[in-house]
Amino acid sequence: MSRLETRNLNLRYGTRRVVEGMNLTLRERAVTTLIGPNGSGKSTVLRSLARLLVPESGGVLLDGHDISRLPTRAVAQKLAILPQSPVAPEGLSVEELVWFGRHPHQGVMATRTLEDRRIVEWALDQTGMTVFAGRPLDALSGGQRQRAWIAMSLAQGTDLILLDEPTTYLDLSHQLEVLHLLQRLNAEEGKTVIMVLHDLNQAVRYSDEIVAIVGGHVYAQGDPGQVMNHALLRDVFGLEAHLLSDPDTGRPHVIPYGIARRSQYVPPEVAVTRK
Repeated sequence: MSRLETRNLNLRYGTRRVVEGMNLTLRERAVTTLIGPNGSGKSTVLRSLARLLVPESGGVLLDGHDISRLPTRAVAQKLAILPQSPVAPEGLSVEELVWFGRHPHQGVMATRTLEDRRIVEWALDQTGMTVFAGRPLDALSGGQRQRAWIAMSLAQGTDLILLDEPTTYLDLSHQLEVLHLLQRLNAEEGKTVIMVLHDLNQAVRYSDEIVAIVGGHVYAQGDPGQVMNHALLRDVFGLEAHLLSDPDTGRPHVIPYGIARRSQYVPPEVAVTRK
């Protein structure tokens, strides 16, 4: 099982430092969600975890090794990333897309093996996309397209799946469809899922762990039932809210009712709250 962590990670866009001195360890075989306001650095952190952004200093470790020094092929065999708005060539079918996931495992001649075929068929089956295998991506609904991209990530055969706002632009039923799928892949296949979500209630309900980021720092990390509290909502999101108990999970359910003065204080250390 692959492990991801950051060590004194500093990330910069142009002249602006977006993430500063971040030390973060992601739980293996868990669903972890990064939350935070717009511009907090959560998507930037996710991109750096996937080696899509070069750190200013510090680094990301994959199984104890600096990810920036690992061969691209080796990283792609352990980690799959699904960006917020993935783009595929026009007319590409679902099955053709899923086959792209096998590229890191194929030889120089990109020969497709029976094992590749088995894994592609398994990925289509796991995501409920077998019946759509021959259809063009642009003929599918938003939820179906997102499941097709997740199938491609599964075909990559990695322990780690990173997703940047996988429910964006989807209606509520398709959002739940994708989140249920990710939760099942974690529970049944042991996948480590790391994602960015904006919906706080979905983050609480579908995650084993939440990482709240504000101002490029980790404000809190831990069990959703303990991390989601009035102080976090005020300091991270500038919200006043009621916190009710979800009748299904017993976890907090956030009902915002007002704007609060957001604290300017950023904790110098990670506040870890675990079960």
